[in-house]
Amino acid sequence: MAVPRENAPPGERPPRREGSGGGRRQYFRRRKVCKFCEEKIDVIDYKDARLVSEFIAERGKILPRRLTGTCSTHQRALTEAIKRARNIALLPFAAGI
Repeated sequence: MAVPRENAPPGERPPRREGSGGGRRQYFRRRKVCKFCEEKIDVIDYKDARLVSEFIAERGKILPRRLTGTCSTHQRALTEAIKRARNIALLPFAAGI
């Protein structure tokens, strides 16, 4: 059975409590930088399997930008390079089970 909230209209949430944010600690997250911009790599070569394989997960999926920190321009080029390397069998499509 739901407990009635004082002075709250039906369907609305009660106001949030003021406080320290639930006791969670704030920490500084370091901003991710694009590896290709930092090292001034203009062309991502699909034949460089070592470099391209750094951006593939264990299961064979392409890692997203939010995990790797690559910029959008290089992420698009990286995706194309990975797909080309897969097609000529330099990289696996999926990991072995």
